[in-house]
Amino acid sequence: MSIELVQRLFHELEQLPLIDPHTHINPHSAASENLADIMGYHYYTELAHSAGLPQIAIEAEGISPKEKVEALVPKLEVLENTAQYQWLLEICKEFFDFQEDRITVDNWEKLYDTAGAKMAADDWEKQVLTQSKLDQVYLTNDFDDPLTGFDTSFYVPCLRTDDLVFHLTKPEVRERLCKATNRELGTVEDLQAAITDLFTHFTANQARACAISLPPDFSPAQVSANSVTSIWSRLNSGKSLPADDDVTLSQFVFWELAQNCAQFKLPFDLMIGVNRKVYEAGVFQGQDLYDKRTSLIQYKELFNSFPSVTFPISVLTHTSNQELASYAWIFPNVVANGHWWYSNTPAYIEHDCRSRLTAIPQSKYVGYYSDMYKLEFALPKFRMYRRILAKVLAEEFVIGCRWSEQRALELGKRILRGNVEEIFGT
Repeated sequence: MSIELVQRLFHELEQLPLIDPHTHINPHSAASENLADIMGYHYYTELAHSAGLPQIAIEAEGISPKEKVEALVPKLEVLENTAQYQWLLEICKEFFDFQEDRITVDNWEKLYDTAGAKMAADDWEKQVLTQSKLDQVYLTNDFDDPLTGFDTSFYVPCLRTDDLVFHLTKPEVRERLCKATNRELGTVEDLQAAITDLFTHFTANQARACAISLPPDFSPAQVSANSVTSIWSRLNSGKSLPADDDVTLSQFVFWELAQNCAQFKLPFDLMIGVNRKVYEAGVFQGQDLYDKRTSLIQYKELFNSFPSVTFPISVLTHTSNQELASYAWIFPNVVANGHWWYSNTPAYIEHDCRSRLTAIPQSKYVGYYSDMYKLEFALPKFRMYRRILAKVLAEEFVIGCRWSEQRALELGKRILRGNVEEIFGT
């Protein structure tokens, strides 16, 4: 393989402005204010904790941002081999003029101060967006988010529905739904109307998707309103539900969401297979793991029942990736979406990217999303993916299939951006 070929492809892919189709950005505070906002990302806190840093050292009540960074820095030495450390180093070099190859106990304070001064600029958010070449950023919005105070044509809303499907038995969640829709929820029909109200609100504010994270034991199924009438009545009377009824209600709400996605012509992002709170003593957001018991066969009824709904699907394992590629191979409405969470390291990305690009139609793969909480992470994360994509394009298509470089680049641009525009209707 020609290193120069890969470098040429990578350079061209780097020039492409991007749409990030899945993030956790807060549009009211999108960029970081200090280095702790960056190093407090759960990847660093959970890795440092895994390597022996006590949880209290970074989560003690009243700890200052600088104290958190000071606690994390000594553990960076054992993280230098990770992709996550490379993201951090690239952020510091690209945005904070950091000239050294390692962040150490001897140089972190100067870095902290330099970063703080840079971030204090009134146009810091704009600087980051410009340098990262971001044209749009998709959000993850609570169902009761008013969607006000930000530009929804740039920070694009996405209706996140985990609470509706899995926590509607909690009084506080039902109260939030009542307030958000200005409806009483006395009957199942009221619940159905409230869900439709949410879709009306979100699409009126330029939402481009509905999304949910799903546990390994959940299987969507069509449940009639009559089947949940007595369940809903018991819930509203303050009675607790047996486990089977809880599952039935979750299935009913999930199916209602899918029906509304069909009605409002929204893709339904499914992030499948996460098992919550496996490591109960973990740091914040460092408790959840994947579960290989997940199979997409659990979603057969859903995919067959809603042929007009596009399902961009994220999975966490190699075995799940092969299954996802097979489903995208067969089902017109199934799309392989990004490289999620524990699959978001170069070795896994390259394997999964290569298998997707050589197995399924090129229109069925949304190459990457950052999943970021702060804007500074878009640049290093997408750059990591573009390096891998350039390598795969070079090996599989320019060399393997004897494509021209331009033809390979057009494929790369479609995977990076074109499919996002087509699938989400930007």
